[in-house]
Amino acid sequence: MRRIFTSLLVLLLLVSGAAAWWLHEPMPLKLQPGAQVVDLEIEPGTRANTVAEVVVASGVDVPTLLLQLWFRLSGQARQIKAGSYEIVPGTTPRKLLSMLVRGEETLKNVTLVEGWNFNQVRAALQKAEQLVPDTQGLSPETIMEKLGRPGIHPEGRFFPDTYTYAKGASDVAVLKRAARAMDKRVEAAWALRSPDTPLKTPEQALILASIVEKETGKASDRAQIAGVFINRLRIGMPLQTDPTVIYGLGDKFDGNLRKRDLQTDTTYNTYTRAGLPPTPIAMPGKAALLAAVQPAPTKALYFVARGDGSSQFSSNLDEHNRAVNKYIRGQ
Repeated sequence: MRRIFTSLLVLLLLVSGAAAWWLHEPMPLKLQPGAQVVDLEIEPGTRANTVAEVVVASGVDVPTLLLQLWFRLSGQARQIKAGSYEIVPGTTPRKLLSMLVRGEETLKNVTLVEGWNFNQVRAALQKAEQLVPDTQGLSPETIMEKLGRPGIHPEGRFFPDTYTYAKGASDVAVLKRAARAMDKRVEAAWALRSPDTPLKTPEQALILASIVEKETGKASDRAQIAGVFINRLRIGMPLQTDPTVIYGLGDKFDGNLRKRDLQTDTTYNTYTRAGLPPTPIAMPGKAALLAAVQPAPTKALYFVARGDGSSQFSSNLDEHNRAVNKYIRGQ
């Protein structure tokens, strides 16, 4: 009996040693042509034994039974999370289980840029890697309904930022996050508004911020440009800003803004109509939002681009005309 017991003990030690060695050994991968990783998709509700089968079927060259035993004996089988994963060369059985338990999904990202309009946002989402285009073919109105915002114009409602997502996620989910982010940014900016601002609502702040965003790419000029528009709003002077006219032209704009465009009345033509346009015209970033609610104290009513990204500000029309002659007409 003693000899049998000793033999069993030695065998158990050998098995334990082999198991410990196997858990720390990189698993062989059957990579698809041109692939550098094995893509693994675990559906919600998948049992641990089936997870092991999916792992092997995806391209991990190990015995299914060994993975099933490892998952079960680890005591963590029920903690495996559904999701999209990438198994890279060098992954061991222990690392694999840790990744699945922690839910370390493969994340992709898409960047929404300050100053973009809604059409540009949609184009970026459609090109985003492994993001499901559930909004493709839908009207802007239908998309906003899907986001729980029926009747809301989509322009400017999404905060420009880089958003991460799991492979196979819906573009609707990304838009929801971006919309919530903009809500928070607008709310935070509105709480910091100057006490004497003529802006009446957070919506008006968002609209003005979108104009400021489109009028300059130079950070140091944003507050000054916002100050010009605030001054004009105070005295009822038309904003006379080209980006709103261009937005109102839509697909008709060919890159060349003509005099007749400035004279043709639309709801977005701030040359023919006083006050703010009816909606934002682009996505403003945090700096533009703050500039809209905390404009620089200035007497300027005019500004013109210098040609280097900055602007020349003037407090009266004579000064402005001289600036136009200098920087636009080259006189």
